[in-house]
Amino acid sequence: MSQAPILITGGAQRLGRYCAERLYDDGHPVIITYRRERPAVEALRRRGITALYADFASEAGIMTFIEHLKSTVPALRAIIHNASHWQPDGEDEPHAAGFELMFRVHMQAPYLISLHGRALLEACSEPMRDIIHITDYSAAHGSHRHIAYAATKAGLENLTLSLAGLLAPAIKVNGVAPAGIMLNDSDDDAYLEHLNRRAVLPAVPGPGVIWQSVRYLLDNPFVTGTTLAVDGGRHVK
Repeated sequence: MSQAPILITGGAQRLGRYCAERLYDDGHPVIITYRRERPAVEALRRRGITALYADFASEAGIMTFIEHLKSTVPALRAIIHNASHWQPDGEDEPHAAGFELMFRVHMQAPYLISLHGRALLEACSEPMRDIIHITDYSAAHGSHRHIAYAATKAGLENLTLSLAGLLAPAIKVNGVAPAGIMLNDSDDDAYLEHLNRRAVLPAVPGPGVIWQSVRYLLDNPFVTGTTLAVDGGRHVK
């Protein structure tokens, strides 16, 4: 059981929330970040999870969060960079503002939080300390409709390699690249069929498979600088 908290950015919904709840159930103190108040944030607070507001849309907002984090905790067991922004490219012209936002959320925030949070991780008295990046299948394979999203997730995946070398041996740095994990409320049977055609294993296994991957990386003392493909074998089809 960890006494130093685990930070999960964007931990109020979907994969981030599931991992936050499971870590808390395992006895770890957990801090999540959220961008706007919603019932899920209050529900996590009632469970005992700390929720800190964070606006990663600007460098100033990122640095404000970092200062708040430093004043809140003396040490961290791990940082899980899960915050994400999903936006398709414009059909007629690129969305420059959308690209900038995804750059800040997927790349600049993890970069700055990891480097400024290094001292918090090194202050943890436990034998293992981790940074985990939640990237995406498209980071390694590209996307026709989500070019900016895929490119900035690829930047996050590359950051895994750079930070793993820089921060070793005190801090392990790894990634998880999901695909086809959960459906949105608007997804229909046709979309589910599409996901199944792209993978060699049945699609939509639920967030538990990401939790298992995160748990593995937190527990394994001899893995750093790698990204786990959790995509039902989509990358080999």
